[in-house]
Amino acid sequence: MTDDALITNSIMTGERNYAAALDLVIAEAKDELLIFDQDFVHGEYASAQRHELLQDFLSANPLSKLTIILQAADFFTTQCPRLHQLLETYSHKMVIFETNDHAKIAKDCFVLADKRHYLRRFHIDQARFKFALNDVETSASLMMRFGELLQETSEIISTGKLGL
Repeated sequence: MTDDALITNSIMTGERNYAAALDLVIAEAKDELLIFDQDFVHGEYASAQRHELLQDFLSANPLSKLTIILQAADFFTTQCPRLHQLLETYSHKMVIFETNDHAKIAKDCFVLADKRHYLRRFHIDQARFKFALNDVETSASLMMRFGELLQETSEIISTGKLGL
């Protein structure tokens, strides 16, 4: 299914459709992008396409902000060198958190752009998701959920090495 064939505000399935919907939601972001994911294994986060879209978002607006919450950062640190490079370059406007054990029970993931556009995968093990553009009401509930997850983070993922 091509990007043009995706229908917003509907439940869809398939990893390719999920990646295409993710592209659309990220491309809509102008000011703020919030991402909650288990580990970045799904959604083609290690791809050049995902890197390019996120870099475009971060470079287009001097006030843009990207906040990511991961349940496990291993895949990010070992398999996503492009995103790691973005974190180095845009550390002043990009932050990645890892959740504590209490929040690891969450099995969905979502992306929220500018408090209006979203993509929500219902369960990490199934490529079944819903996305919508200009859905402020559902986006508001996801904003609240993101805030709750943020309170359950235990550490910030950094590119720098601490030392004396």
